[in-house]
Amino acid sequence: MISLYLVPTPIGNIDDMTFRSVKVLNEVDIIFCEDTRNTKVLLAHYNITTPLKSYHIFNEDKRVDEIIDLLKEGKVIALVSDAGYPGISDPGYLVCKKAIENGFDVTTLPGATASLTALVTSGLPCDKFYFHGFLSHTKSQKIKELEELIDYDKTMIFYESPHRIKETIYTMKEVFKNRNVCIARELTKKYEEYLRFNLEDCDNYDLDLKGEMVIICEGAKSKSIALELNNLSVEEHYEYYLQQNIASMDAMKKVAKDRKISKSVIYKQLQK
Repeated sequence: MISLYLVPTPIGNIDDMTFRSVKVLNEVDIIFCEDTRNTKVLLAHYNITTPLKSYHIFNEDKRVDEIIDLLKEGKVIALVSDAGYPGISDPGYLVCKKAIENGFDVTTLPGATASLTALVTSGLPCDKFYFHGFLSHTKSQKIKELEELIDYDKTMIFYESPHRIKETIYTMKEVFKNRNVCIARELTKKYEEYLRFNLEDCDNYDLDLKGEMVIICEGAKSKSIALELNNLSVEEHYEYYLQQNIASMDAMKKVAKDRKISKSVIYKQLQK
């Protein structure tokens, strides 16, 4: 018997609830949610009268203990976030982990998710991808996070808020150079919009946008980059990575990987 349900909710269009999600929310004993005011609107739309309790990042530790106690009493619980999947850039992981550790059956219902909705509509490869979620708010840390992904060759998914979207796109341009990106905003809503462009051309686009954003970014063309770098001398190759603010030892590892030779060979070459 399922004790804990993780139930996705619409990311914009209230009609995106599944029949099963409505059924489960009607049948559980208690629904824990991020913001009771938001969830009440959803429940009223579907005539669901199940009691609500808050579960958000600021009370998560306390609520997890409470939920585990309720599960031990035999209660069946549902957890929802304001929009999309619990646990994806929203609270949910901790209670899922604790419930499993305590021997309770947990299941997640299928439903709306902004990341995959944006990905499959972006026009960028979606057979393999990396989900990052929100980047750091500070530019220096944001640059560091992006630099760690500079050689990643699969499509990448980021979340961003409207008041940081412009800075983030220009920071991506600074780090990634000429990558294709797609900004998806207001997903499933009346004014849903997709902006597809190359980062080098971002000056030509109005990035003073509203609504929650998903950024889909093309992965590195690593094979062509590696080929270019392998045409350089070992010293120039190494210097390239140092200029990307990559630590000396990590730069040597990257050079060795690109050239498919031992790191010790690179080390000896650089010591000459």
